[in-house]
Amino acid sequence: MESNKFVVLKNSVQEIIDFIANKQNKEANNKLLEVSELLDELLDFSEEDDDLIEISRYQVLLNQLHQKINGTE
Repeated sequence: MESNKFVVLKNSVQEIIDFIANKQNKEANNKLLEVSELLDELLDFSEEDDDLIEISRYQVLLNQLHQKINGTE
């Protein structure tokens, strides 16, 4: 997998964090759904262990952000 996929993920996660910081939960949630779909696609096509580990880290982070957006944290 190309590392630029992870750069896109990193930048997108930062956007979510910025939305949360600005109390724009609807925008944060929409971006989170978009990033989750991208992550699912990456997971479907990844074969390298290192990529799968990195993807799992993003899955955990997205879950935490989802909890933060929805006030369940």
